[in-house]
Amino acid sequence: MRRAAIGIRVHSGWGALVAVSSDNGAIEILDRRRISVTGTTDRGASQPYHAARNLPLPEAETFLASAFAAAHTAASSGLREVMDALRAQKSQVTGCAILMAAGRPLPPLEKILSAHPLLHTAEGEFFRQAFAKACDSNKLPVTKIKERDLESALKEKFGRNATRTKTKVQLLARTLGSPWTADQKHATLAALLLLSR
Repeated sequence: MRRAAIGIRVHSGWGALVAVSSDNGAIEILDRRRISVTGTTDRGASQPYHAARNLPLPEAETFLASAFAAAHTAASSGLREVMDALRAQKSQVTGCAILMAAGRPLPPLEKILSAHPLLHTAEGEFFRQAFAKACDSNKLPVTKIKERDLESALKEKFGRNATRTKTKVQLLARTLGSPWTADQKHATLAALLLLSR
C-alpha cells in the first residue's frame, strides 16, 4: 500500500482538498475536489457569524452551534468519501494537513458579533475547525499549519529541494488541468510536509 496524505485549504463554506502520494521525489495527485460544508438553502450557512450578528446572544450561540454541527457533518461525510476512494486505490491515508490563519485567538462571541472584521475571521476559524473535527471523527490524524509558516516549513523540511518541490507542484497544472489554483498548490505542499515525516 502506498502512503498518502490529504491537504485542505478552507474557505467560507467549503474546502479545497488534495490527496497526495510521493515516491522518490515524484508527486502523484490521487484526488482533488471541492468539499462543500453548507447546504445551498441553509440560512446563513456560508456566513454563520454574519447571520448571527443581529440575534440576541443566547440565540446566536444556539444558531452557531447548530450551524457548526451541520458543517462538521458535511465535512466528515466529504472526507470519508475521499478516504474510501483512496482505500479503493490501495492508498493508506497517514494524515491530513489543514492550512490555518495566522490570527490571534478570537475574543468572546459578543465582541465578535459587534465587529465586522471579526465576523470574517471567526467564520474562517469556524470552517477550519469543522474540517479538523471531521478528521477526528474519521480517526484521521490532523496537523494544523499556519499558512504564513508554510514557506519556512518547506525550507526546514526539504532544505535546498524546497524550491524544486514548489516548482514540481506548480508544474502539475500541465498534466492535471483546472482547477490548479493557489488552493490546490498550498494544500498539496501541506500534504507533502506530512508525507516527508
